[in-house]
Amino acid sequence: MKEKIEALRNKLEAARKGGGEARISRQHEKKKLTARERIDYLLDEGSFEEMGALVTHRATDFGMEKQQYYGDGVITGYGTIEGRMVYIFAQDFTVFGGALSETHAEKICKVMDMAMRTGTPMIGLNDSGGARIQEGVNSLGGYADIFHRNVRSSGVIPQISAIMGPCAGGAVYSPAMTDFTLMVENSSYMFVTGPNVVKTVTNENVTAEELGGAATHASKSGVAHFTAMNDVTCLDKLKKLLSYLPQNNREKPEKIPYVSGEEYRDMLTSLIPDHPNQPYDMHKVIEEIIDTDTFFEVHEEYAENIIVGFARLGGRSIGIVANQPMHLAGVLDVNSSVKAARFTRFCDCFNIPLLVLVDVPGFLPGTDQEWNGIIVNGAKLLYALSEATVPKVTVITRKAYGGAYDVMNSKHIGADLNFAWPSAEIAVMGAKGASEIIFKKEIRAAENSEAKLAEKEKEYAEKFANPYTAAQRGFIDEVIEPRETRRKLLKGFSMLECKKAELPQRKHGNIPL
Repeated sequence: MKEKIEALRNKLEAARKGGGEARISRQHEKKKLTARERIDYLLDEGSFEEMGALVTHRATDFGMEKQQYYGDGVITGYGTIEGRMVYIFAQDFTVFGGALSETHAEKICKVMDMAMRTGTPMIGLNDSGGARIQEGVNSLGGYADIFHRNVRSSGVIPQISAIMGPCAGGAVYSPAMTDFTLMVENSSYMFVTGPNVVKTVTNENVTAEELGGAATHASKSGVAHFTAMNDVTCLDKLKKLLSYLPQNNREKPEKIPYVSGEEYRDMLTSLIPDHPNQPYDMHKVIEEIIDTDTFFEVHEEYAENIIVGFARLGGRSIGIVANQPMHLAGVLDVNSSVKAARFTRFCDCFNIPLLVLVDVPGFLPGTDQEWNGIIVNGAKLLYALSEATVPKVTVITRKAYGGAYDVMNSKHIGADLNFAWPSAEIAVMGAKGASEIIFKKEIRAAENSEAKLAEKEKEYAEKFANPYTAAQRGFIDEVIEPRETRRKLLKGFSMLECKKAELPQRKHGNIPL
């Protein structure tokens, strides 16, 4: 038995070394952690239990039978993060460049299946050269097996992908179907076809970083929800993200202890400028409403005219969707609508209440928006908020014009509580534009058309550019002082904590994709 135990120990030690010391050193030279180092940093000390450490590939073509490494380029298993169970896989770039083989995929599928069976979050640390070309269709089939599980897991357990190296070709579709994607700056990239193929087909000269680096996907494509300067900060962000999420769709996020105190926030009274067209930073409103230093923004660099992210309110995890007047006056456009819709649907999947802060002048006009589908993309946000059954509370801080008023969690599409500040303007459009249409003949006939327009603009504003007409109809539950907002929200979300709502029986809705 002693010899057999020693043989086992030798095999496990070989598995821990991955592709060997030389390749590990090259990983470190690139300022990247190894797969095992990433797992050790992310999980609680001593909590990781590995599965499939002695798996090897089955390929025999192209001399592959002579190249065998235990683990086959991916480390899989389970452990805890701050005491919470998670399943994890980490691709090992020191073994075949982390390329996916049939057995490599089987290992990933096994932990994905276990995560689903146990209602546990699934984390993938991606660092792979793509499909292992020596295996042909077997490796492609492996990707498809993973994709299928991504879809089956969607909305059941949180799925988080960290891109910590290359991720190209078919490999990109698994992270794309997970809930959140993190990327490391200057060492990770994602693209379907690389720079060489792009050059051949389109004659464009572009680097891997320009084509699919972290900065590109954070600001231009929206593929990356978060970026980090290195592996360590990436894993820190992943831990923080997980702290706002439940284990699965049948649970609620953990509520942390909170002691109620002075809940009025006088600073909110001075945040809205006197001039209706002067911008202000909605982040400041958010910070005054939520528990101190708890806002964790998602898609920070993408579609900046809308803000989405997680926060805590009285210790509860909530999702926030807010127009941002500092960018494009807070209008809704194609990208911001899709950004907010996806975040809304995630929160609804996992029982995270939604707070919607509204200051929106409407949808962005122009041929670019119309030709790129503002109609169908704007409808995604409308659909997402209408479909959501979690507690939903709206606060209108200033403008709520036109169809955008309806879309931004109005009472008409199922909001539970709707508050407005005295500065709120709820109307079909701004007073000036409305007056030019309604009083067109009178303005033309007047001796001083500019003075007549100003007179009619004031008349319209007094009648409609306020929250009181909507409040009279019950579309606004309360008009509140800004300083009261946090206190009202604490009470409102507490009251809604046991909300139950059921959608009509159906296989699934048909969101306008």
